[in-house]
Amino acid sequence: MVTLVLGGLTAVPPLSMDMYLPALPEVTRSLHTSAATAQLTLTACLTGMALGQLVVGPMSDKWGRRRPLLIGLLVYILATAICALAPTVELLVGFRLLQGLAGAAGIVIARAVVRDLYDGVEMARFFSTLMLISGVAPIVAPLIGGQVLRFTDWHGVFVVLTAIGIALTAVVWRCLPETLAPEKRHSGGTVEALRTMKSLLADRVFTGYMIAGGFAFAALFAYISASPFVIQEIYGASPQTFSLLFGVNSIGLIIVGQINGKILVGRVSLDKALAFGLAVIVLAAAALLLMTSGVFGDVGLVPVAAGLFVLMSAMGLAMPNTNALALMRTPHAAGSASALLGTSSFLVGAIASPLVGIAGEATAVPMAVVQLVCALAAIACFAGMCRPWQHSARTTREGTDH
Repeated sequence: MVTLVLGGLTAVPPLSMDMYLPALPEVTRSLHTSAATAQLTLTACLTGMALGQLVVGPMSDKWGRRRPLLIGLLVYILATAICALAPTVELLVGFRLLQGLAGAAGIVIARAVVRDLYDGVEMARFFSTLMLISGVAPIVAPLIGGQVLRFTDWHGVFVVLTAIGIALTAVVWRCLPETLAPEKRHSGGTVEALRTMKSLLADRVFTGYMIAGGFAFAALFAYISASPFVIQEIYGASPQTFSLLFGVNSIGLIIVGQINGKILVGRVSLDKALAFGLAVIVLAAAALLLMTSGVFGDVGLVPVAAGLFVLMSAMGLAMPNTNALALMRTPHAAGSASALLGTSSFLVGAIASPLVGIAGEATAVPMAVVQLVCALAAIACFAGMCRPWQHSARTTREGTDH
């Protein structure tokens, strides 16, 4: 039951983002705004989720996991309900920011609870299991969003999200126990929290995994924010077809995540699995750039969808392994470390989101450029800061000594 609850909490971001994606073109028309401004509603939610984690993570190290989580979920319900009534794009952007700030509690505390309960290889396996559970959300969310739009407008999407928030809060209240014992909590205030985060950032390897994971997430979010316009406006697909393609891509991510957790973890080093995943993301992004820029002529939707499928699937290696490798180094401050991991990912993703629409709605080239730049930056940080070959050499020496 705890596994299911944590999976539900990690599903908050894809639910908040992906259920709303098929409605983005309609929001643009309904609120008489531009595509770039409509994408700011995604950026606002993502920014809120980034900044909220910096607050909630240290709070959970001080007060335990349950109290900050339940407060965050209640505020999430309120903000989402107000989004459903928003008459202007400015108000929608503002309350999407609050929705993200509150929704951050579920993300950061779910990761911290995993760190409370598991370590090493078991933690990496559990993150892959979470990806299976929470991965259902990106599949179901746009499908639900597309179906909701058949019967109502974009306001109805937020009504459904409000109902999901209420149900999740009830389940957390009944089923999620406190996992951080009182003797392991930090007694200090803001100053100590900042000092803890400073010491975590001073760890070059932790910071390397954090930034590499952030750039990989930005490549993913460039796809999330651009794909409604690319698939529906440029390639002429319906909201239902877009939802179906989005679901297929999410299935690819889930399958690779399960291969990582069930087969690779324990047989292949996490660093090697991560390196392979990042390399595939680079290759997929490069192929998408060549296709969308017209190097191969007018390729149509199917090859572009295939490139996006490969890129999304490779995230099943990148995301759980960056989280596990970083958190292995921080057993003393799981909440703060989880906050830094989440904040870096969401902030870089929030920056990437408006860039994909910078050249207008008629070309997918900016999406592919952002994805390729982010993927290359992720590999550079992984190689330059984490230096995985040093881990391998150290492990070999230790084995020889024994």
